[in-house]
Amino acid sequence: MEAVLEQVGQLPALLAVSRSTLVRDWDSLTLDRALEWARYFQHLHDRFRTRPRLREALGRRLRRGQPSPLLGFSHLGRCPQLLGLALLENRALPPTACRRLIHNLLQPPGAEAGPEPRSLALLARRKAASHLLALPPGPPRPPAGMEPQVQAEAQLLLSRLREEGREAEPAGEAAGRLRWLSPALEQLPQARAFEVVAAALLLLGQGSGAEQAGGRGQAGNSLDRNLASATADEWVAGPLLSWLLGNLERFSAFCLFLPGSLLASLAGHYSQLSRPYLDLLSGWGSHLLYDPLQGRWVKSALDKAELSWEELRERFSCLCQGSALLRGQTQAALKLLKARDGDFKVCGLSVWTDLLMELEEYLRKEAER
Repeated sequence: MEAVLEQVGQLPALLAVSRSTLVRDWDSLTLDRALEWARYFQHLHDRFRTRPRLREALGRRLRRGQPSPLLGFSHLGRCPQLLGLALLENRALPPTACRRLIHNLLQPPGAEAGPEPRSLALLARRKAASHLLALPPGPPRPPAGMEPQVQAEAQLLLSRLREEGREAEPAGEAAGRLRWLSPALEQLPQARAFEVVAAALLLLGQGSGAEQAGGRGQAGNSLDRNLASATADEWVAGPLLSWLLGNLERFSAFCLFLPGSLLASLAGHYSQLSRPYLDLLSGWGSHLLYDPLQGRWVKSALDKAELSWEELRERFSCLCQGSALLRGQTQAALKLLKARDGDFKVCGLSVWTDLLMELEEYLRKEAER
């Protein structure tokens, strides 16, 4: 037991080194040894947690010589996470060791795949994104404006969803296995969850488009593979779209948070999003009132988180810059709203008349260029 106590006494030093610049000299072998020690400490926790006297002895040994009782027996059970987190946040860790660390966090030795995400996998998803930037970039390329950290988290999310898709058989089982998605996303700050879901959907849409374009002009079996891949990606996109559209308040916040250009791109890729998005824009536009003194459309209530006239016009402009199908759908929606509002021909009477006139003028000038 004395030897075990001496070994446990090394944990504070191990964690201190993992936060220092000394890791600059670590190679993959050194990293593996550190992770083995972390798993050994976790094993001690599991072994002695039901033995109060031994737990107390290990806790006292951990606290010895520390300026404050930062570490206790419970920290032994989380030692791999504590070590992994310290190393992931340490910029001195060499790229080779960092890649080895991420591999170990995502696939720890002896781990078995289960329906719920492991704590180590969650740790990697949340903290490894910035370090994944050191990895060689692979297809598909990130859409313009997407932060690399968000792209990394989105790719990890897609990997998990594709895993579930390969294992799922009947639709009922597939739905059951995806129950983890909503709680997992809701653990993130809402803004981050929106960014990750949008990035994942864009990466899916971008990948499917590239595969279908590559399939044209190739052999039939290659086209079949592309179609099968596109079908699989549709299955992966389904849960993400259901999470967004299953709650109107969430979808409204999603559309308010993201820029119009990104939302237009999503609406162009996913027809399931275009109609609800247009309905939201219609609702927000209906709350604008014309102020004759200012000669402009203003919000009916300043405390409402709705779009201004300029923001609404920008959103519709982005939709009209998309595919011909999306542009036609947007113009048709505006014409219907204009007709329902009285089909006025002059400015200042209907927000839809003014929007449609400005957008048609914009499209006319674009066509003349």
